Amino acid sequence: MTTGTGPASAPLLIACALGIERLALRGGGLGGAAGPVTVLRTGMGPHAADQAVTRALGDGTAMLDAAVIATGFCAGLAPGMHPGDLVVADETHDHEGRIECSGVELLAKELARAVPKRVIHTGPLVGSDHVVRGAERAALHAAGAIAVDMESAATLRSAVRRGPRPVAAVRVVVDAPEHELVRIGTLRGGISAFRVLRTVLPAFIEWHRSLLLPRR
Repeated sequence: MTTGTGPASAPLLIACALGIERLALRGGGLGGAAGPVTVLRTGMGPHAADQAVTRALGDGTAMLDAAVIATGFCAGLAPGMHPGDLVVADETHDHEGRIECSGVELLAKELARAVPKRVIHTGPLVGSDHVVRGAERAALHAAGAIAVDMESAATLRSAVRRGPRPVAAVRVVVDAPEHELVRIGTLRGGISAFRVLRTVLPAFIEWHRSLLLPRR
């Protein structure tokens, strides 16, 4: 899928919730970008993400036809996940529905190249309006999700509501079933996730550039 402004200037909107996530992303460099790139801090929670992305993609803005990536930190749901693992969503979903992601295999391949020593998980990313723990986390995994966060589903839903466009969600695991945030080692896990998030921007740029190439 291509954006309406053409390969030379098609914009990319990268949405995250937290200031520390935005800080990590802005340190990643923008070499090779196919067009303007905006890193948007939405604020926490699905409502904040919905409102921020809707404003950013509003009529008359330079980002109207932008491709959108939701990113930042997440909670892993699958046993064996570790802080610093990457999650590439093939879909996002919450109580309002499901959004299919674009170029999933391409994005996973580019991330593997950018962060070769990190494990990459691909699967459904579920949205929540609160921090998920314990039995609720296990239930979400049993229902098929591999990770949970509060903004990705709302971000992608808001994006496609403004018109057809490539959308994706990539999250870095900051806690997991055996490594919950309340446990000793949280600081180490947070630092690991931050360092990984600093490395992903080139993969996002390549994903965006490749989706804009003419179909053969």
